[in-house]
Amino acid sequence: MKDVGPPVEKVGLAGSKNTPRQTRRKRVNPVEVVPISPRGYCYGVVDALNLVKRVASDPETPKPVYILGQVVHNRHAVASLEEFGVISLDGPDRLALLDQIDSGTVIFTAHGVSPAVKRKALAKGLYCVDATCPDVTRTHELVKSLADRNYHIIYIGKKGHPEAEGVIGECPERVHLVEGPEDVDGIHLPPGPVAVTTQTTLSKWDTEATIAAILARYPAAEVYNELCLATQERQEAAVQQGRETDLVLVVGDTRSNNSNRLVQVVREIAGRPAYLIGGVEDIRPEWLAGTRRVGVTAGSSTPSQLTRAVIEYLQNLDVEVFAPSDAALKADHQPASPSLP
Repeated sequence: MKDVGPPVEKVGLAGSKNTPRQTRRKRVNPVEVVPISPRGYCYGVVDALNLVKRVASDPETPKPVYILGQVVHNRHAVASLEEFGVISLDGPDRLALLDQIDSGTVIFTAHGVSPAVKRKALAKGLYCVDATCPDVTRTHELVKSLADRNYHIIYIGKKGHPEAEGVIGECPERVHLVEGPEDVDGIHLPPGPVAVTTQTTLSKWDTEATIAAILARYPAAEVYNELCLATQERQEAAVQQGRETDLVLVVGDTRSNNSNRLVQVVREIAGRPAYLIGGVEDIRPEWLAGTRRVGVTAGSSTPSQLTRAVIEYLQNLDVEVFAPSDAALKADHQPASPSLP
């Protein structure tokens, strides 16, 4: 008999080992990738990275060139600056880090620093370059202005984060840190005007809940919501577009507050599973089992090439499945679960 069509394999029908039917193999992409937009680098990060490269490449810049902390919270972005001869000093205390620098140039990161750090750097005779994000600078100026007018400021932020440490340093005796609604009852302010402001990279939903708790206790407090527009836009996109997926992968660094908040809002507001990954190597096969639509977003400090690599990796994933022959198209068929190579 003359063969017709492609080669086929014989496999047993479900529930019967002795009733073969013809099938043909085909390869399919197990997931539809949904690149969430906007995502990734914001203008403050781009400006900071470009400034560091420009300063380091300038032959008139006093050398060596140091960055006080990670210029942005992403290890890949930090590593990319090494080829420019930049030395990144990492640690929780920016004042103490200055003790490691005797000469040259010091760059303040996009997160900002306290006035005390700036004064010490100048006193050491260092050439200072400020890469603070303009949105963070605006918060510093706001807090200083309020403190000068005898306000007590309730600052919603993350304890130990360099942005929060820098802003609080504007007037430590008048700025009071809270991380969430549960901290509000622990604040005891003297009589006088009260203002509320925020770290730029928080969850907008958490911030709203904390502000509500503060106003319940201090109804006359003036509210200055300093969440940056890029943070809000990325969170809203992750929630709205994430709802249309089965899973969201957030490309970012574990130290990146805005990346962690993206994971949080997808889980809590969109009601979808979400995972933080540093890159392709962190994707786990079990996350994709039974998944058909995967959203991909990225923190504002995540290099674009890392996100592109994740999207391309998922788009090119494929898996072998058995499809019934034309004679058995009406038979039930369940494709194999996707697996990673």
